[in-house]
Amino acid sequence: MESNPSSPMPTPPLSMGSPIVYRMTENEFGSTFKLLSQTCQLRELQTIIREKMTSRGDFKFYADRLIRLVIEDSLNQLPFRPCRVTTPTGAAYDGVKFEKGNCGVSIVRSGEAMEQGLRDCCRSIRIGKILVESDLETHEARVVYARFPEDISKRKVILMYPIMSSGNTVNKAVRVLKDHQVMEENIVLANLFCTPHAVHSILSKFPNIKILTSEVHPIAPNHFGQKYFGTD
Repeated sequence: MESNPSSPMPTPPLSMGSPIVYRMTENEFGSTFKLLSQTCQLRELQTIIREKMTSRGDFKFYADRLIRLVIEDSLNQLPFRPCRVTTPTGAAYDGVKFEKGNCGVSIVRSGEAMEQGLRDCCRSIRIGKILVESDLETHEARVVYARFPEDISKRKVILMYPIMSSGNTVNKAVRVLKDHQVMEENIVLANLFCTPHAVHSILSKFPNIKILTSEVHPIAPNHFGQKYFGTD
């Protein structure tokens, strides 16, 4: 039977390998959310990390590069103050320096992958830890362990967690920080990959927290922690 040439061609079904495309609209998440500039260099790092055939050595190398980019931009969210220094030639130079009182907090375990990147930028910075686990029966996040600098309520906090799918773990961690009298506006969440759902979940509960990430996509690379630490 001959086909009717005037009939429209049927749309082929999506295969299992078809990519999911997500387009973030302008100001979709508000002014406290920041997405890193999507340069070709950044996109290559994201691609290598998502590629299933990437060796662990390459994965860790390129993940550390991406972490460094995110940490550097996260530091830009912290307060600076003007200062004047004298150069070796005796000339005065007007510059800036960090305000004192910053610290990092990593959400164990995958957040620990970002600690060295922060230390590489801020040698003497203090870093606390939060361990959040999911209840096997209810699947709700619960805090198992938390250790912070004693004066964390007076500090600006860079909260480090590389992968966010639901936002539940980060929500619980932020709640613990607030229980320790840390103000929302003093928290900067440094993240590598997150889903739109996770961003909405966090900002709906904590609208004053700052979130900085390299990518928003419906599918997060949840293999990150296992591959980075070699437990996959």
